[in-house]
Amino acid sequence: MSHPLVNARIRAIPPTVPFVGPEALTRKTGHVFKARIGANESVFGPSPKAVAAMQKAAAENWMYADPESFELRHAIARHLRIAGNNVVIGEGIDGLLGLSLHVVLSPGDTVVTSDGAYPTFNFHVAMHEGRLVKVPYRDDREDLAALLDTAQREKARVLYVSNPDNPMGSWWPASDIEQLMAEVPEDMLLILDEAYGDTAPVGTLPPVDVNRPNVLRYRTFSKAYGLAGARIGYCIGPADLIAEFEKVRNHYGLNRVGQLGALAALEDQDYLIEAVARIARSRERIAEIARGANLAPLPSATNFVAIDCGRDGAFAKQVLDGVLARDVFIRMPGVAPLNRCIRVSCGADENLDLFANALSETLAELR
Repeated sequence: MSHPLVNARIRAIPPTVPFVGPEALTRKTGHVFKARIGANESVFGPSPKAVAAMQKAAAENWMYADPESFELRHAIARHLRIAGNNVVIGEGIDGLLGLSLHVVLSPGDTVVTSDGAYPTFNFHVAMHEGRLVKVPYRDDREDLAALLDTAQREKARVLYVSNPDNPMGSWWPASDIEQLMAEVPEDMLLILDEAYGDTAPVGTLPPVDVNRPNVLRYRTFSKAYGLAGARIGYCIGPADLIAEFEKVRNHYGLNRVGQLGALAALEDQDYLIEAVARIARSRERIAEIARGANLAPLPSATNFVAIDCGRDGAFAKQVLDGVLARDVFIRMPGVAPLNRCIRVSCGADENLDLFANALSETLAELR
């Protein structure tokens, strides 16, 4: 029961935890995970130059961070060949999604997303009293045509699309995304989540065009750059819409160490290329493990692989639980029919060796 001082809007929201972290599972079970390959983090870590910058910054952490994130914001702008006022920095994409809805969504406004897509976005919609309409996946991909049709029919204020997609790892080519951007009505915001864009094939991300008045694109240092713990993401879009974030964002919410680490990481593109190559090799290793266990890996453009367990969600949950019980942290999608899969983040060889053994033992036990 809610505290009597809690307002009616918050009381109406059910208790929600979008993701149960490995730390919470350890506290619950007493088991320490030997391999942490479930949260789509990069075990390969950040650039050594980023680590050095953060180590130096740690000794200077008595200072507040630059509330304008000026150096990082303008470095991202130069990297993308846009202006600094087309970029806003936030506490990961998660924080920026919440701010975006704070800017554009009024209570009762309709938001369209895919059923089974990134659940934290739905959490923000509920917090802002939006009306959420979900569209099923088709062939394990977000159904762009159905999403647009539904959004137009429902007169949605916001349409959310991720490319590449979490939790399935699927993606659309840039041409399909450009067509979607062109067809979204002017009075509807298209949120384009590109968290996994750095690991996607060439031709997945459309060129950056900040002249589209109703499109915001979101990217992060949490995935390929290996800085998930720093919580640094950014949003790019038209200057007049980006300016509205200044009214609602927490100007001192970004830590100084993370900002300087992200700046150094951005400047070390050679390391990013190396990290992306290691992620690609790890994806193939996960696929080989799945095929060796007579399971079906799905094609992936991300830093994880969804593995079809060949039956229903109940069986996949048994597989998940068996692997977790063997101290290997993985996850699974939460909505049918996607939940016939488990999802395994890329890892080093020693992590994947542990996963292979845990999966083999679990399937032998179940069969």
